[in-house]
Amino acid sequence: MQESLLIFFCLAITLHNLEEALWLPQWSQQPSKFQRAVSTNEFHFAVLVITSLAYLSAFSYFYFPESILVKWVFIGFLGSMILNAIFPHLLATIVMKKYAPGLLTGVLLNIPINSLILYRMFMDELISLKETVFSTIIVGPILILVIPLLFRIGKRIFPVY
Repeated sequence: MQESLLIFFCLAITLHNLEEALWLPQWSQQPSKFQRAVSTNEFHFAVLVITSLAYLSAFSYFYFPESILVKWVFIGFLGSMILNAIFPHLLATIVMKKYAPGLLTGVLLNIPINSLILYRMFMDELISLKETVFSTIIVGPILILVIPLLFRIGKRIFPVY
């Protein structure tokens, strides 16, 4: 795996999460079934932790490519971020008829960059389709479950007065 592809993954997820950090807390204040209202502090805490986990997965894969668990976590992150661009960002934008923060970077960065990385890993015979699907099915829901927990922790650490 080329080091530059891992850097592009980190850059894409950073820009995506930065877009969300700038606009999603305010966007979440409107009534929606896609997002409960979150304060800026709790969202920033959660997005910082998720971004750090993404970096950890990429760098762990770079340093320990022979580790099956590390590889599965990394490809699970790749697959999850591809799906994240569609569900909820694209879906929320369509249903609400209002731009959902994160859509632009999800569609223009996360989908193409993560797809390219997965494609290269397939071509280099580092992963299989079965591993990718399995990893995404495991990592995606874990991330979805962790996010509300991170919101609660962020709210507790950085209360809004």
